[in-house]
Amino acid sequence: MAKRYLIAGNWKMNKTSGEAKALVEGIVAAVGKQTSVDVAVCPTFTSLETASKALAGSSVKLGAQNMYPKPSGAYTGEISADMLLDFGCTYVVLGHSERREYFKETDEFINEKVKSALSAGMKPILCVGETLEQREGGSTIDVVSKQVLGGLKDVPASQAENVVVAYEPVWAIGTGKTATPAMAQEVHAEIRKNLVSLFEEAGNNIQILYGGSMKPENAEALLKEKDIDGGLIGGASLKADSFASLVNTAISLSK
Repeated sequence: MAKRYLIAGNWKMNKTSGEAKALVEGIVAAVGKQTSVDVAVCPTFTSLETASKALAGSSVKLGAQNMYPKPSGAYTGEISADMLLDFGCTYVVLGHSERREYFKETDEFINEKVKSALSAGMKPILCVGETLEQREGGSTIDVVSKQVLGGLKDVPASQAENVVVAYEPVWAIGTGKTATPAMAQEVHAEIRKNLVSLFEEAGNNIQILYGGSMKPENAEALLKEKDIDGGLIGGASLKADSFASLVNTAISLSK
């Protein structure tokens, strides 16, 4: 089965509603008609409605940056899967390193979110990755494997096709540092082994994204690696031309 790329933009805490509209319109104008590569944008909660309207009629999908695992209730400040679906969200980013670090999210809690998203019919983008200290200590594979297996615990193989995993070396996010293609592929290959151990053959078809400062200059080399199926894009997703360039690189490699 030919590799199908996914290029997803994680805007983090950037862009007002008006700015989001302009950015989405730029992305749609550039790559909103192509269908050979999966494309998604993940704005802040406050821009989801605006983005959803601007994406209408295009091939670009909408994603959110987080969600709470419970369907409703007294959880002040939280957002449920149904609320995201109401805006037309297809994807939701879960377990991002910033959520793990700043908000102390555990593998167990992230696993709850993953199962809740899947039950609601959404595609979770499960983020995993090691810190610089962990890499230098030689524990990269152990850390990442624990996060993959913990985050996907008790997910049935029948739902594997809706799972996406993003490897984001924490030391390469927003620092300008990037894992070499070989370094990234080494970890992606281990993630693939974990996915096959969980889901057997279905694990070979799960998209594994690279999420550590992918940009137009390094995208082609990264995307050519066997187990790198796309990118979870941070800084480069905040400009329509940069993001479109990454999508076009993936399109060219799909031919």
